[in-house]
Amino acid sequence: MIDIHCHILPEVDDGPKSWDAAVEMCRMAAADGIIHAVATPHANDRYAYDREYLSGLLGQLREKVGPAAQLQLSLGCDFHLSFENLERVLEQPHTYTIGETNYLLIELSNFSVPTRLSECFTRLADRGLTPILTHPERNPILQQTPQRILEWAEQGCLMQVTASALTGFWGERPEIIARWLLDRSAVHILASDAHDTKRRIPNLSAGRAVAEKIVGAEYADALVEGNPAAIVKGMPIPYCPRPVLD
Repeated sequence: MIDIHCHILPEVDDGPKSWDAAVEMCRMAAADGIIHAVATPHANDRYAYDREYLSGLLGQLREKVGPAAQLQLSLGCDFHLSFENLERVLEQPHTYTIGETNYLLIELSNFSVPTRLSECFTRLADRGLTPILTHPERNPILQQTPQRILEWAEQGCLMQVTASALTGFWGERPEIIARWLLDRSAVHILASDAHDTKRRIPNLSAGRAVAEKIVGAEYADALVEGNPAAIVKGMPIPYCPRPVLD
């Protein structure tokens, strides 16, 4: 399995607070069957994103983990969508993308969603970027209007649901929305959005098992294997059914 959204670098955001914790997260990921994790530090008003510095930290983490873990690591970004950030990414898109690809993880505020978000996605697409909206099932605003998520998926924005939302970790409402999106073929990737070794852990297998019960093995495998594998290679995702609009 491949995890494209994981806060696994130490002391850069609200992820692990030490190198020991970061290394343990890598070992936990490998034990769960994850063979590739994308480190995705935040880029928002609270946490500055310095690609060169973070690349150096990722190299150090690779050395500390060693080849025995059999875990490949690459760099991405949990990119908070604001006006200032949007202008930055349009100017220097590959500062924030997953590796050298054109895929960009987009995080929305829990307190406001831009009314013209479709236009933002269009601007990103015109720049050659494919936006991946992270954990829409956990956004309290989108929970009230989930139809909008289907419309953005129809527009070409990919949807990444948190694996643990399907297991009920985030509560009833996120689980309901995650299942609702799966039923409508509007989920393209499951990711851990892991932050630590205790609560928000790097685990995909449990969420994948729930997804299989909802949509079958082929779709469930695509969520954690085929689609994220294509993303880290910069290729079109192989499993992308048209969302079922209500």
